[in-house]
Amino acid sequence: MSALFDRLTQLFEQGHAREVDGLLSDARFADLDRTADAAVLIAVTEAENPTVLLTQRPRTMRDHPGQVAFPGGKIDAGEDAVEAALREAWEELGITREAVRVIGTTDRYQTGTGFDITPVLATVPADLPIRPDPREVESWFEAPLDHLLDRQRWSENEVFWKGAMRRYYEMDHEGYRIWGVTAAICINLSRRLAWFDER
Repeated sequence: MSALFDRLTQLFEQGHAREVDGLLSDARFADLDRTADAAVLIAVTEAENPTVLLTQRPRTMRDHPGQVAFPGGKIDAGEDAVEAALREAWEELGITREAVRVIGTTDRYQTGTGFDITPVLATVPADLPIRPDPREVESWFEAPLDHLLDRQRWSENEVFWKGAMRRYYEMDHEGYRIWGVTAAICINLSRRLAWFDER
């Protein structure tokens, strides 16, 4: 076990043993006739300064085109969230299941576009070879875990959407705009993990 894996596991267990108020969700905007279960992998690199692997979706995709995302997608019949997240990470970035050390599933996030997403937190080797599938990934990059879990780095905005005001967060990282679902999952995770308390 690595020190990062051990630390994240401890913070994960502590964070999920307590109630957390104000977790983000777009459930009130969801089209319940089109809801599909999905899973994403929050892959944290076991580096001295840990990063998180993120992708930019091709602009030709039907759902969330061009957006920054965690590797992930719909849960197939017979799969659970962890199996789906690992399969999608393999299909999108060539990450083998053996390279992933799963910590656990965190708070589900329901999108306004009809997905009920279960994020799966895990660690991966820092020197992991990445082979993106161009049909599913336009580009990929790493963002510092410190940045993604620091709520002070996110800007909060509002937009009128589907008849109501919707709050959302965003961050620019080296030309990539991280916002929407990915941002919300990061914000929710930051409320679970007391990442900065021990430092």
